[in-house]
Amino acid sequence: MSIYEAVIGLEVHVQLKTKSKIFCGCPANFGADPNTQICPVCCGYPGVLPVVNRAVVEGLVRSALALDCRINKHSVFARKQYFYPDLPKNYQISQYELPLAENGHLQVKVDEQSRDIRIHRIHLEEDAGKLLHAIGSRPLDYSLVDLNRTGVPLMEIVSEPDLRTPEEAAAYLSHLRAVLRYVGVSDCDMEKGSMRCDANVSIRPSGAQGLGTKTEVKNMNSFRSVREAIAYEIDRQTLVLDSGGRIVQETRLWDAQNNVTQSMRSKEEAHDYRYFPDPDLVPLNLSDQYLEELQKSLPELPEARSARYVEKFGLSSYDASVLTAEKKLADFYEEGLKGFEGKMQKEAAKPLANWLTTELLGRLHAAKKEIEESLVSPESLAALVALVYKGAVSGKSAKVVFDEMFVNGGEPAAIVNQKGLGQIDDEKQISEWVDEIILVNDKAVQDIKSGKTSAMGALVGGVMRKSKGRANPQIVNRILHKKFSQ
Repeated sequence: MSIYEAVIGLEVHVQLKTKSKIFCGCPANFGADPNTQICPVCCGYPGVLPVVNRAVVEGLVRSALALDCRINKHSVFARKQYFYPDLPKNYQISQYELPLAENGHLQVKVDEQSRDIRIHRIHLEEDAGKLLHAIGSRPLDYSLVDLNRTGVPLMEIVSEPDLRTPEEAAAYLSHLRAVLRYVGVSDCDMEKGSMRCDANVSIRPSGAQGLGTKTEVKNMNSFRSVREAIAYEIDRQTLVLDSGGRIVQETRLWDAQNNVTQSMRSKEEAHDYRYFPDPDLVPLNLSDQYLEELQKSLPELPEARSARYVEKFGLSSYDASVLTAEKKLADFYEEGLKGFEGKMQKEAAKPLANWLTTELLGRLHAAKKEIEESLVSPESLAALVALVYKGAVSGKSAKVVFDEMFVNGGEPAAIVNQKGLGQIDDEKQISEWVDEIILVNDKAVQDIKSGKTSAMGALVGGVMRKSKGRANPQIVNRILHKKFSQ
């Protein structure tokens, strides 16, 4: 057991999904040609005045309500002063002493153990630009500046230092992304930079209450890199202390190619930024009516939806959590369930979940497609489950039908008829197949007669192969048991 305990806090920057930037009308699209989405406001020209984008404020408030934060009805924008080539004004408009939201929480689950992680604050700020040090694969001996991202709306979600393991940090980030996607405020695509995470990591003797010296780890662009970077940093700090050294407060970059963190610069304190209220922006004042309307507009969130699936449909906690991890997946599932009524709906809930999470998602993942690109609709998947439920098609034949649906779409009943895959219930025909299989499986017959009932499976399998998977397996079993009981 380690003599040290890790203390981890995450600062997550999320790009809000708006058509325009936070203080001007320039588009906030990803991937445009360099410096084609800029204007005097986001470039910080003298004499221009910023105007707050209402949709940005709404996005943060909806997020904060979903995370059970206290909304500050009065909040103020501040100027965060620092000097960097991609920051045209030499300050960033952010929030400091009076943010929009504080004191929320988010539940994380690792190895079936749940813990509440406190959220310290959520505030609005504008993004900076981007420095380009290469063109394609060709490195440059100078840097270029692309200001397209300047002024793109961000909310920074700062957790308390409540996380203790790399796995908890990754789980927190994953659940946070799910909540924000449910609320519809961001796509949270880490590869495109619309969700970025910095981790404050320190270690202390196990059982201690004080905090150790922290380092801030940046440049993590996936859940895996977050987990691996934090794990490396914990090990690095442990080696430093064990060898008699001391931890230096600094910012470190994660090098995913070599799986190490590297020192970047000494860590700034808040006073280094010389915050002061922005004189060009009036304070934000939110009414009770405005907050009530946004509260009512929130969808059912993943945790509540998962609990409902367990209670109403009898799903396992695991199945419910998989289905509700993405809103579009849960919506697909519920749309499919509409094809069943009353008692049948609950009985179909588990099979439909299995077909969706195992068959459909497995194939979509292999094809690198999202569920909205699927040719299999919720209604057609439910229709296939109903055919199996009613015994109109066997489970084996249903997979053949599903393969056709996945590639070409179509309705399952039509595919069953077209391919001649309907289940055979004719007892006379099935009895003839049973007799034929018994004649050529003498060993299995003798095993059954000597009491080895498990050998019955070989005969059932033989009949199913003989019928090309179309014989009703219940009738096959009944006929076999009847013959051997005689």
